[in-house]
This record gives sequence, C-alpha cells and structure tokens, in this order.
Amino acid sequence: FEGCLPLEELARRGRDTLRFGPMKPVGLADPRTGQMAWAVVQLRQENLLADAYNLVGFQTHLRYPEQKRVFRLIPGLEQAEILRYGQVHRNTYLNSPAILRDTLQARRDPRLFFAGQISGVEGYVECVATGLICGINAVRLATGQEPVVFARVTACGSLVHYIAHSDLRDFQPTNINFAMLPPLEDGARRRLPSKRERHREQIRLGLAEIDALQTQLQAASAANFRA
Repeated sequence: FEGCLPLEELARRGRDTLRFGPMKPVGLADPRTGQMAWAVVQLRQENLLADAYNLVGFQTHLRYPEQKRVFRLIPGLEQAEILRYGQVHRNTYLNSPAILRDTLQARRDPRLFFAGQISGVEGYVECVATGLICGINAVRLATGQEPVVFARVTACGSLVHYIAHSDLRDFQPTNINFAMLPPLEDGARRRLPSKRERHREQIRLGLAEIDALQTQLQAASAANFRA
C-alpha cells in the first residue's frame, strides 16, 4: 500500500514527497508564530512515563547506523536515544485458496478455523469480520449444526470467497472493495447509471442478506437452547 512504503522509497520520488506523506504539516501551525511548518514529524507516546516516543509512519529498510545518523538530523532529535530501530512490517499468511473453505475451516481438518491476517485479509475491519465468521461457525460446529457460508452479495461473503478461491500461484492479501462484490444485474445497472447509486444498491442487497442471516442464526440458536 502507498501509505506503508518505506521512508527512503518515498524520498526517492522527489524532494517534496515526504511533505505530502508522513511529514505532512497541514493543520499544524507553530504556536509561537502561527506559521505553517514546512514539514513535521509526529511523535506518539509509547509508555506511561512519557520518556519514549515513536516516529509515526517511518517504516524503513535503512541500516541501523544510517537510521541513527538520518533521524538525528531532524531538529529537536539531535540527541535522541534510539531505543528500537525501525523496520518494515511483514505479514505472515496462509496460501488460503489451497487450505481454507468458504467457512474459514481448514479443508483437511474442519475443526480448525483461521481468522485475521493469517487467513489472507488486510485491515482491522476485515480481521474482525473473519473472526466473527469463525466464531459463528465454531459454535455451530460444536453444537452439531452446519457452518454457514455468507452470501456473495455481502462484504463478508465476498471477502471469504476471495481468499478461498483465488489463484493458488499468485495469492495476495487484500482489503474488501466493491470490485469483489458480484456485479449488479443488467437491469439494475441500466436503472442506476452512476457508480455511487450502484454502490448504494450493492450495500442495500448486502445488508438485506445480513439481516436475513441474522434472523436465521437467532432462530437456530433459540431452537438449540430449548433442545
């Protein structure tokens, strides 16, 4: 993703690139002069003692001695003690199309469920969504019910369909996006000429399906409780 590029890769694109990325000064005026800064560095407090801070958005491949040299060029950080050097994060994930079903169960052992980044999704919401699907299906499996497959018209269903059915040779994690959802029928596309309207219709269809699934799951849960 563009927002996760290493600092030096951004710098290679031009002198001002960083000023429109992690060092963007918009909305941050100098309280002493009222003037907008040329560039800024955001520091995030890392501990309760407030003696350790993190440089926000500064992923880097730079070697440690070079990090120390470069970051101490920033005004105010000339004498900074570097407690932990920067690194580019690495995601570990399954080759999900070969391993996972549409229920997020392992193909070889349906007692195993996988959720979160390891399942091949990107993003906090996507990780939570796969956790929800695994939770629902694990409970259903434990109570003698069949796991559910979320319909493709839902964001959850399209996301899981992507990670379970992508090309085995070139599988890459992804966020949810409208392109994953099934396209509208021709009649709906003609009736809704603008992309925004078509997206709203896709959202409406997905929410209606989620409401129906929720009613189904609640009824099954109530029946199982009575039993």
